[in-house]
Amino acid sequence: MYKNYKEHLDKSLNEIREAGLYKKERIIISPQGAEIELNTGQKVLNFCANNYLGLSNNKSLVEAAKSALDDHGYGMSSVRFICGTTDLHKELEKKIAEFFGTEDTILYAACFDANGGVFEPLLGEEDTIISDSLNHASIIDGVRLCKAQRYRYQNADMADLEEQLKLAQNQRFRLIVTDGVFSMDGNVAPLDKIYELANRYDAMIMVDESHSAGVVGNTGRGVTELYDLKGKIEIITGTLGKSFGGAIGGFTTGKKEIIELLRQRSRPYLFSNSIPPLVAAAGIKMVEMMTETNTLQDKLHWNAEYFIAGMKKAGFDIKPTKSAICAVMLYDAKLSQDFAAKLLNEGIYVIGFYYPVVPKGQARIRVQLSAAHEKEHLDKALKAFEKIGKELGVLK
Repeated sequence: MYKNYKEHLDKSLNEIREAGLYKKERIIISPQGAEIELNTGQKVLNFCANNYLGLSNNKSLVEAAKSALDDHGYGMSSVRFICGTTDLHKELEKKIAEFFGTEDTILYAACFDANGGVFEPLLGEEDTIISDSLNHASIIDGVRLCKAQRYRYQNADMADLEEQLKLAQNQRFRLIVTDGVFSMDGNVAPLDKIYELANRYDAMIMVDESHSAGVVGNTGRGVTELYDLKGKIEIITGTLGKSFGGAIGGFTTGKKEIIELLRQRSRPYLFSNSIPPLVAAAGIKMVEMMTETNTLQDKLHWNAEYFIAGMKKAGFDIKPTKSAICAVMLYDAKLSQDFAAKLLNEGIYVIGFYYPVVPKGQARIRVQLSAAHEKEHLDKALKAFEKIGKELGVLK
């Protein structure tokens, strides 16, 4: 049978290539940072990593991980409830809860697993999930695994959310689900208004803080800090793979009864290995660093404001953003790839995003700012964007 199936696969792959939608991977041979080296020998400035606070190669985190290798070994070879829980896992869970002002935390291998494992144990056929239309794929997949009724509201549209809440009033429990920062656009969810509607229509809230934790809020506590709702949201999910060191690992933090039930019934937690102790140790160090100083958050905020202002001044079409994500709208898939390729020749590493990552006709280059970037890095990127923008007819 595989002969026929192979022909089917080849046809599908060729269609992807012909449509200009084929994704290629570039190979990095250096540590992650503002400047990286590719296997071609080219050194470029990285503007497409989730390394918002520049911690991916932070010396303190590396030393914490090395120390844990000596003290706790390499891996756990087990899930948490069998023999996969160490003191480091428990300490990290405690520190994450303290950081967000929640009651308890549960760790996962990734936030994809946290989102995939949160809905099915908590909600059933009598309940409702009301989800933002631009929520991350992991939330969408997690909702599919749950038998709860499903409603969707247009991105950050509070009038539409209210309509969906009205339709869901006959269900037993209602859960509103939103990204804190929407990863492709960079806009921040209006959590203050969502909270008001949740109270009015008797609903709970879940927020994915993956792109907002470490970024949004004066001290990087995310959208709950930005809107003065710390400790008031029932469920928060997030990742250690972006601002928080850039390695691997996810978490769900929130009300203690919710976390306790997830420990008993969340399948990705029950059937996946624990994160390595070295990752937990670096995570602990990361929270300690972020608690001690706001230096990195302050620098990130300045970098984002400076770069976005420069792009707008140059005349680029930028999605409204209050985060470290700057979506440069090009609309055409091939143009986004050509633009990114030419920028690489200028020493600027970015990626063109197009369908199915974003809707058809909404292709863009997503620029992600980092506290690791210096002003000269930003200026070089702005100059390169303007040069290529004029060359490709994006700018007049």
